[in-house]
Amino acid sequence: TIVMKLPEDAIIASAKLTNYLLIYRSADDKSKFLSQAGYSLDNWQQLEADLRNQILKLEAIPSEETNRFGDVYEIRGLLKGPNGLSLSIITIWMTEYETSQTKFVTLYPHKEVE
Repeated sequence: TIVMKLPEDAIIASAKLTNYLLIYRSADDKSKFLSQAGYSLDNWQQLEADLRNQILKLEAIPSEETNRFGDVYEIRGLLKGPNGLSLSIITIWMTEYETSQTKFVTLYPHKEVE
């Protein structure tokens, strides 16, 4: 498996955090999961900073999932929230073919496979 680091200036769109991850959704909700570590709409900038400082620095693994818009990567790690609790997460990033920019796509809980 090829392991690499993604660029430090990867784009983490505020809307991805404030309009998606930190908002309650009836299907595929992530706000409740993130709230366990103390993240909410009130401190979305903290989530952005923590993703950048704690997760983005970790090694990225190219995803087997192909995408016609770009190369997709996974970064797994522990995200330590403002309340001190750490969440085991998988984050998805994509480097767009058109712009060569790397962008944060989403995150979800990393469930250990027994």
